[in-house]
Amino acid sequence: MTVEQGTLSEQINATVDAYVELLNNGTAEQIADLYAPDATVEDPIGAELRTTREQLIEFYSVITGMDERTATLKWKKVAGDTAVFEFTLVTGTAGMKFEITPIDIMVFNADGKVSSMRAVWEQSDLKQL
Repeated sequence: MTVEQGTLSEQINATVDAYVELLNNGTAEQIADLYAPDATVEDPIGAELRTTREQLIEFYSVITGMDERTATLKWKKVAGDTAVFEFTLVTGTAGMKFEITPIDIMVFNADGKVSSMRAVWEQSDLKQL
């Protein structure tokens, strides 16, 4: 999934939408493509930073490898080079289902690529369904 050129705000909005859609049915590689080469991911905040494409692919492979996954965007706000958004992610595998509703903070570079992502959630937010 590619993001169309436009104003930075338009690019950010389109990237957030693409991110949520790729959580539903994309590959870890496609999600990693939304990030700048020097991007950092801190998910959740306080976790060790992921700083390489390989680490991003490994991280997102956990989600994309699930038997079922549904991501639903609840809201998003864009200002300047930053997007803040909340979404619900339901995953299932081996007969077990989990739900989490994080708030992500993404900062974008001038090319409309994610330069940093920080996810706000704690372990108690992860619910078994």
